[in-house]
Amino acid sequence: MVDAVIDVHLRGAFHVTQPAWVHMREHSYGRIVNTSSNSGILGNFGQSNYGAAKMGLVGLTRVLAAEGAKRNIKVNAVAPVARTRMTEDLLGPFAEKLDPGQVSPVVAWLAHSDCPVSGEIFTTAGGRVARFFLGMTEGWAHPGQLTLEEVRDHFDEIRDPEGYTIPSGPADELTALVSALS
Repeated sequence: MVDAVIDVHLRGAFHVTQPAWVHMREHSYGRIVNTSSNSGILGNFGQSNYGAAKMGLVGLTRVLAAEGAKRNIKVNAVAPVARTRMTEDLLGPFAEKLDPGQVSPVVAWLAHSDCPVSGEIFTTAGGRVARFFLGMTEGWAHPGQLTLEEVRDHFDEIRDPEGYTIPSGPADELTALVSALS
């Protein structure tokens, strides 16, 4: 069951994007909107295969956004919550508020030539739109030999969200690392 779910969601998106990417690179323009899920971003009990595939789409989105930046190719993702045959019974009367048509304007904007962002993830449900992002805490640093006891003793500092940053890519994490260890 793992392979089937990853084949549909992650590999499917990858293989559909691959030939389109060639065309977009040749024309120095493109827009891609992947469909992730809060089950991948936040985790959802009993959905490890689906969650892994959908979080994989976040990784694919972020990498393609970085690779497409020089050629005006923007890649974003949506994580919609909408009424479907699968969710209708789970959501009860609240399902009526989650019209899947409410997702389309967000996708249309992310695919629009004027959309200024790339590599971002948006949740959309029932007319509400919000940004999901990956943040990094300031953490705690001890240059030199780190011990298990130091990690244990400073775990609250390591996890403290005060002063978090939103890295745009690995270079931002490396900059924070150099700063912390200097």
